[in-house]
Amino acid sequence: MKRLLLTTLIVGALAMGLLADSSAFALGLDPALSGPQIGPAHAKGVVVWSHGRSINAEDYKSPTPVYLQALRHDGWDVMRFDRLARGDTLNRSSRRLADYAVQLKHRGYKQVVLAGQSFGAFLSLMAADDSTAVDAVVATAPAAYGNFDDFYESWRLNATNLYPLLERVKRARVMVFYFHDDDFDPGGRGERSREILAKRRLGYAVVDQPAYFTTHWAASSGLFLRRFGGCISRFADDTTLSGEFACAPRWGARPSAEMRLPPELADPSPHRAAAAPEGAAGSGAGRGGGRKTHRIRDVWYGFYPNGREVLLGVEAVHGDKLTAIYAIGPSFDNRDPATWTRRDGRIVGDSFVFKQNGKSTLRFRPKQDGGLGVTWVSADGDATMKAHLKPIDPRILADRGSPASASTAASISATATEGDRNKAED
Repeated sequence: MKRLLLTTLIVGALAMGLLADSSAFALGLDPALSGPQIGPAHAKGVVVWSHGRSINAEDYKSPTPVYLQALRHDGWDVMRFDRLARGDTLNRSSRRLADYAVQLKHRGYKQVVLAGQSFGAFLSLMAADDSTAVDAVVATAPAAYGNFDDFYESWRLNATNLYPLLERVKRARVMVFYFHDDDFDPGGRGERSREILAKRRLGYAVVDQPAYFTTHWAASSGLFLRRFGGCISRFADDTTLSGEFACAPRWGARPSAEMRLPPELADPSPHRAAAAPEGAAGSGAGRGGGRKTHRIRDVWYGFYPNGREVLLGVEAVHGDKLTAIYAIGPSFDNRDPATWTRRDGRIVGDSFVFKQNGKSTLRFRPKQDGGLGVTWVSADGDATMKAHLKPIDPRILADRGSPASASTAASISATATEGDRNKAED
């Protein structure tokens, strides 16, 4: 099995005209995403992603983060730098990565962008310090010296050893992400990084603890692709950038045109609500038992960690019973379409609870800011997601503009079909 794996990786490298390091401590370059490469002549450039390094696992088996799909969709070839944990040191691996950057330039790639997570982010910055062949770096949650709990004595080096790297970058543009509640982050790195990079007069972007993103692995989520995929692509494309790059993603600020909504919610005016057909329930009319559709009272909007938009619109409340529209947007990979359904629920304590056989369980709890905290549990009880929804004016749903995918470079269909698919929430 190991021999087959090594052979597969070497074949992938040969396809690029690069031989992987044959030492026992390395695997080399590997195509990061399925499908054919664009090639040096036609691609905007090549992105090489470097994974982290774990003590008790081989991180070359870890999945490629989905945000790299935005770069692939934007016309970049995407590779990954796979290493075995044994012998994967900062000095050795960063030198090999710098050598690969030089080779890729010799192969004809116009731009070489190094992207990395955690230990891989350190490697990418070190390679950019070593070689002028590196044009840009995208570093997410850089860390190479352990976390607060297990490596307290060296944990602060994730900051103090990072700053000299940023100071020594030869010519590469640098984009770095820091996340809230990251056990590997000593804190304060965002402001210091911005100060250092500003003095370098190179193109840079510092995204420091963006809202809704927590923990060391926040960049691996579908939500990260949705909010920052387009921003990262524009940063990589901007070869003339000097100074700070403004990264202010629009996705998630309001419901996108990709969400499928019932007529009375898509146009919540009084005449539209009165004209809504009786018995409408999701995409299957008639399942509501002939009940009358009510005008939408209150609407909340947000998104799940997997990158799917979510909206709740309360229609009617009678005692402790309520009826609401529950809608979710399409998945970022377009495998699951946008969908909406009408749900019957109850007010239990301080929460709205929607629980029906064969459907996911939804619990919405009011927050002090007027929003709702939502907990979603799959129908089989095996999966759980949490999100925060903010109140919105229902009138903005009538004018949602163009699909968000145009700005995120994600391959999302704007014509996702309607339907009541519980699987679509997984």
